[in-house]
Amino acid sequence: MMKRTNWISCAWAGWTLFFITGTVACTKVKTFTPGELWPDNHGVHINAHGGGILYRDGVYYWYGEHKTEGAAGNRANVGFHCYSSRDLYQWKDEGIVLNVMPEGSGSEIEKGCIMERPKVIYNTKTGKYVMWFHFEPKGGGYSGARSGLAVSDRPTGPFTFIKTVRPNAGYWPVNYPDERKEAPVRTEGQIFTGGSLPAHPDSLNLVKRDFEGGQMARDMTLFVDDDGKAYHLYASEENSTLHVSLLSEDYQSHSGTCVRLFTGRFMEAPAMFKRDGNYYLIMSGCTGWAPNAGRSAVASSVWGPWEELGNPFVGTDAELSFHSQSTFVLPVHRGQETRFIYLGDRWTPQNAIDGRYIWLPVRFEKERFVIEWKDQWHL
Repeated sequence: MMKRTNWISCAWAGWTLFFITGTVACTKVKTFTPGELWPDNHGVHINAHGGGILYRDGVYYWYGEHKTEGAAGNRANVGFHCYSSRDLYQWKDEGIVLNVMPEGSGSEIEKGCIMERPKVIYNTKTGKYVMWFHFEPKGGGYSGARSGLAVSDRPTGPFTFIKTVRPNAGYWPVNYPDERKEAPVRTEGQIFTGGSLPAHPDSLNLVKRDFEGGQMARDMTLFVDDDGKAYHLYASEENSTLHVSLLSEDYQSHSGTCVRLFTGRFMEAPAMFKRDGNYYLIMSGCTGWAPNAGRSAVASSVWGPWEELGNPFVGTDAELSFHSQSTFVLPVHRGQETRFIYLGDRWTPQNAIDGRYIWLPVRFEKERFVIEWKDQWHL
């Protein structure tokens, strides 16, 4: 029997526990707590970093990098993890949907390679779930700059690894200056750090350098438009320039049609979304694992022209994007209203498995969007 009415509440893992003289009553609370541990249905912190979310038939599927302990956990030791949810608060562990292969297997995706930022989209014509991700061969650091492809018949996998490529080999970006196509490549003896260039990318002619083998592709995302066309966005040209590439109808190859955006601006961690006919991008600068001020842009077409809008983060630590880096923007439909959620990662490279998730609501001010910190919030 409950005789006392002196209640003490404690929120944990999406529940509020009310303690009353030997009795515990539980009431589920649907809230997001950015930066805190986020237990799955087994009580284990969700392990899906650099991720993206697919909404299909009333279920959200969260795909991300499975990290392990220590600095070595920044490499691919396990594969890509998937979780499912119907409300975005409580997540069910669906297991590893793309496994790395054992050392010595000879596979490209051998344990110890780098596999980052998986994104999955559904192709209504083929019925396939298509995953693209950033891939670096084992032992090569970030010099490979390739894109990996895997497909599945089910959202929870298993996904079958198909290939890795550098996008659009043999194709010029449609907005690449004609005079640069005949100009010499000037990269001999140059050192590239991924965060700066010794000269403007056009004067170095990085696109021509990589023309035959395909363009570099590091941090990436996918975007499917209302007409079903899918786009691959990735940091290219030694991270100096963002590329937007139209995928083939089955989403499993590049069409050869692409554009260069923000030339020489060093934009990475792209995430694209659409609202009221306008396209929006959120990105970061290139400072490795360290956070920096976010960047944003708007356009009336995927192909541009794009107008930069500045740092969308406002408030304390806005210059560090609240110690996070963008990975996805999720549209959530509620009746006639669509809300958007910023998904960011708070990296802990010294102990990769302890990375946290920063999910925050996106607010609009005319054509500009704003992201404010909240210790706790709900849709």
